[in-house]
Amino acid sequence: MAMTRELPFVKGHGTGNDFVILADPEGRLDLSEAQIQWLCDRHFGIGADGILRVVRTEHLPEFAEWADLAEYFMDYRNGDGSIAEMCGNGARVFARYLHASGLVTDSEVVIGTRGGLRTTILNADGSITVDMGGASSPASMAEAVVRVGGRQWEATGVVAPNPHAVVFVEDLDHAGDLLAGPPIEPASAYPDGANVEFVHVLGSRHVEMRVHERGVGETLSCGTGACAVAWAARRRLEPDAEGETTYRVDVPGGTVEVTETATGSLLMTGPAELVARGTALLPG
Repeated sequence: MAMTRELPFVKGHGTGNDFVILADPEGRLDLSEAQIQWLCDRHFGIGADGILRVVRTEHLPEFAEWADLAEYFMDYRNGDGSIAEMCGNGARVFARYLHASGLVTDSEVVIGTRGGLRTTILNADGSITVDMGGASSPASMAEAVVRVGGRQWEATGVVAPNPHAVVFVEDLDHAGDLLAGPPIEPASAYPDGANVEFVHVLGSRHVEMRVHERGVGETLSCGTGACAVAWAARRRLEPDAEGETTYRVDVPGGTVEVTETATGSLLMTGPAELVARGTALLPG
């Protein structure tokens, strides 16, 4: 009989982008890619878009210098076991878990991520805001195109801090089934791969999107993607806008709002829910 071990978990989601949350405050849990893939498998495991490991920052040598600023670090892994710089919906769910489990009590909490330190705010209505930092469009991503089903679109490259290729379409169905990552040319524009967002403008500062996340596939929501979309939409639709702007971004799993401040920070606000807790019988 194959050896198994019991692994307590909590399941949560942010606008349908779902995660298995693993408490590992002392930093002792070392999961292989195969084990992460099993946990995230929707038929043979628990099922999720990714893993959120909750670890005290002081126990991660490469980030220990942040320990005085962020007690907890969000170690995020995609469903295929790969590492992502940041996960916006995951950050909201991570903050929800910290509050619900009593690990933090302040409404404003800084967490560590591979994309940098992120401030999270528990709002009075129960939503959570994450300061996602700024975004940029590197010259190396310019002139890339995305192709699907005989159509092609110029992509706006955005680093937020994950790499994104944002395209504006007349109909979200033009994105196809998104079972595989849409081809981006030239591939050299995104050497580490990219999330690809398809965006349809619904009205003034109101857009809808679908996304293929690298290492996952199509998801019901992508927080960094929503930020990249809002950033790109402002520059495409109102390039002369000044001051603070807020975009409503509809995703298949719900709605988030992204506010770009006068200083360039992107504040993403949306729901975060914890839906189950249990024990996984982890193989291997």
